[in-house]
Amino acid sequence: MKDQISWNLEFSRAFKNARELYQFLGPAFDFSGLEKITQTYPLFLPRRLAKKIKEQGPAGVLAREFLPAIEELSTQGLMDPIGDKNFNRAPQLIHRYPSRALFTPTSICPVHCRYCFRKNELNAKDELFLGEFDTTLQYLKAHPEISEIIFTGGDPFTLSNEKLEKYLVSFADLKTIKDIRFHTRYPVVMPERFDEELLDIFLKFSHRFRTISIAIHANHVDEFDQEAKTTITKMNKLPIQLLSQTVLLKDVNDTTEDLLNLMTLFMDLKIRPYYLHHPDQVKGGMHFYLPLQTGRRIYSTLRNNLPGWALPHYVIDIPDGEGKITAFNPESFEFSGQLLSKMGHTVSFSEPDFFTH
Repeated sequence: MKDQISWNLEFSRAFKNARELYQFLGPAFDFSGLEKITQTYPLFLPRRLAKKIKEQGPAGVLAREFLPAIEELSTQGLMDPIGDKNFNRAPQLIHRYPSRALFTPTSICPVHCRYCFRKNELNAKDELFLGEFDTTLQYLKAHPEISEIIFTGGDPFTLSNEKLEKYLVSFADLKTIKDIRFHTRYPVVMPERFDEELLDIFLKFSHRFRTISIAIHANHVDEFDQEAKTTITKMNKLPIQLLSQTVLLKDVNDTTEDLLNLMTLFMDLKIRPYYLHHPDQVKGGMHFYLPLQTGRRIYSTLRNNLPGWALPHYVIDIPDGEGKITAFNPESFEFSGQLLSKMGHTVSFSEPDFFTH
């Protein structure tokens, strides 16, 4: 119960007001205009992360990732940059790939990442996160080809342990669901969430699914502290697999050194490097975008410095919702404007105007 109170308290104490945050950060941080930004894209920043940002200063990568910036008010970018709504087949369910479906049971996160590809949907409390669960179960029963449920959102671990267990029971009762995957930032930004009760749930349900995976979202080694590392070590003792998800972000981790350090840390923590995402063209996040050619050059150096099992998949999501496509091209760093889809045909993809003019 002590751990449960701890993470709830940490959640309730997070900064939600820009003025209060910048009073805490001090005069080194420029506050001007940020209230206007947070009216469009709200602020939610745990105090433990705010302390790290204060220690690093306004030029640090954590400030870049998590503090509001005037560039968020740009009109460039897309409201739904990966076409989620094109594949919203049932309440809280995105069925894009034949054998797996995304489940979006909450719109709430433990931190508001300023580059988030769903930032417009989350802020609008989009219908993507609403609906009747019974209808979702009926859809899954009618589509036995779906063998993996991927909890996303929002962050699924914002849900109570009781709610999570209820969902897992329902999915386990569908014999066609073999695999469960969670995507989360909690182990890094609010590790208190992984209390003993939650860890016991993973242990309990490990016998009811073929695999339970937790994809930990992190973009830079500076996000990790000793408490996060200790929590991840506890998670490693369970019969689950830990994966990573990283977004390539301009002026955050867009160097070989940054990514090698991060992938090495993942290996040290027994987290399998899984995804390196090219940034999505999201409205309010285009200041994090970098050309595909730049990303390919960085990734090529990772290929030379990491063993194959520790090399993440470098992927890009295209706006029509077709899904993740391999972003690296072994034949050329230059981008032709065409990508090869999972279905084997070519699709057009346009870089933002400010890279082509």
